Amino acid sequence: MKYAKTKEVLNQLVADLSQMSMVIHQTHWYMRGEGFLTLHPMMDDFMDDVNDQLDVVSERLITLDGAPYSTLQEMADHTEITDEPGNWDHSMQERLAILVKDYRYLADLYQKGIEVSGEEGDDATQDIFIGFKTATEKRIWMIQAHLGKAPEIDA
Repeated sequence: MKYAKTKEVLNQLVADLSQMSMVIHQTHWYMRGEGFLTLHPMMDDFMDDVNDQLDVVSERLITLDGAPYSTLQEMADHTEITDEPGNWDHSMQERLAILVKDYRYLADLYQKGIEVSGEEGDDATQDIFIGFKTATEKRIWMIQAHLGKAPEIDA
């Protein structure tokens, strides 16, 4: 297989972006308190962005003759993003910190994709990874700024 490592990263992203969508949904559904009126609709934008990335990643995998995970069980079995049952115990700051943690994981996975697609000479997929890593780092910066923190992208 010409792009074996690239396909592995793409499929990992299929599982992780699917799970990330649920983490964002949970943040959206279980938020209360200061910032609700601003943050609640913002989560819709975050979900749209992650779902758009998922579609592009899945379609690229298919383009490379791969087979994206397509069941909830496959997503659950392969994701590296943790989940927990929804509850009202987390503050908005804690929920946003969870999003930052998960976005950092995705940024690292996109970096891995940049590296392996470069090694395998798949410039088109590498371009996708670069764009989505850039967008993910911007999300990290924006959430961290809301939390009164530096982005810490280079940490």
